[in-house]
Amino acid sequence: MNILFEDNHLLVVVKEPNVPMQEDESQDLDLLTMGKEYLRQKYDKPGNVYLGLVHRLDRPVGGVVVFAKTSKAAARLSEAVRTHQLHKEYLAIIEGELPDRGTLNDYLRKDTQRNTSKVVDAKDPEGKLSTLRYEVQERSDFLSLVKIELITGRSHQIRVQFSSRKTPLWGDARYNSGSKAGQQIALWAVRLSLPHPVTKETLTFTSLPPQSFPWSRFNSQKPE
Repeated sequence: MNILFEDNHLLVVVKEPNVPMQEDESQDLDLLTMGKEYLRQKYDKPGNVYLGLVHRLDRPVGGVVVFAKTSKAAARLSEAVRTHQLHKEYLAIIEGELPDRGTLNDYLRKDTQRNTSKVVDAKDPEGKLSTLRYEVQERSDFLSLVKIELITGRSHQIRVQFSSRKTPLWGDARYNSGSKAGQQIALWAVRLSLPHPVTKETLTFTSLPPQSFPWSRFNSQKPE
């Protein structure tokens, strides 16, 4: 595991693309299981190892993830998520162009059977308000590198909101009809800030996307 930080309360790691956050029907090795096994071996722990999952990244997405090592830390981090004290920042590469910066507000409804989400009317009883802020960092031909601050954490939110504006994420097999087989979605969780569950100190962790195509087309990949 690529570990960025660890203490008695937190484990912060970099999730690789296409690794599930937790066990699913694919039976592929998941990040939560990897974390528990890491703790079991490092501390020679018998029996079940506790590791709390407090937020998620979509399976194809890579970047910074925090786990809680105690139930108390998990409860406090979950409260930080609920009260918007846990801040997430992403980099994405979109196809097409948008204004240099903006705020996207939509109501999203999740289809649990198909594991998809879509934009719906504000009057839809199952629609949930979804908000993000973005800023274009660089443009290259028909592609734009975009920094995104996620205000709400809905399922597939970034992917759906940009796709609904005809600027889908590069390589998004689910929401970009023009993506090709073998492409890897260009979405990376680059920065995570949160209050430490015990000391209350604000901690910030960063991870940059891989230096491969299409990321390699852009120079400004580092968050400010």
